[in-house]
Amino acid sequence: MAQETAFRQVIGFLVDLGVYDVILPFLLVFTIFFAILEKTKILGIDKYDGKEITKKNLNAMVSFVVAFLVIASTQLVAVISQVMSHVVLLLILAICFLMLVGVFFGDKEFTLKEYPNWIKFFMIMMFVGIVVIFLNALDWLKYILGIFTYLKIDYIIGLLFFLLILAFMWYIVHEPKQKASKKEG
Repeated sequence: MAQETAFRQVIGFLVDLGVYDVILPFLLVFTIFFAILEKTKILGIDKYDGKEITKKNLNAMVSFVVAFLVIASTQLVAVISQVMSHVVLLLILAICFLMLVGVFFGDKEFTLKEYPNWIKFFMIMMFVGIVVIFLNALDWLKYILGIFTYLKIDYIIGLLFFLLILAFMWYIVHEPKQKASKKEG
């Protein structure tokens, strides 16, 4: 067996210590929950010298309890670990795509602000990706996709063709909204 590198041994030590199973999920849940409580001010605010200050002690305690309840469940920790790793992968794929698109712009700066429809498209794709990631982490995706194993390919093709015809008919028949003109008065 090949000798492990020092970095591999450190990672193995951190795994044995429980950093990935306990500490990191605890910190993630605590931080996100605390930030949400601070932002929404759900547990109230205190007035001090005319300034509104959130009740950090209550927010921290509630976040602490919720984070401990989450790490107490090994299933939740496994779902969080799987979802976070896949979301990071989705983010890396998006960045790689944007880098490849940027190649075609040469030395000009590339931003998606100039293409608002593409921004909407990418937001929808990211949302769909995150939903699929969650469904897969909860093992629900196999049941949803299992429905298609019982359908015959002829029915699926017919349904897709019917939906394509409906979309085409809607595109032809719908009238675009006209922008309201300002009345001069």
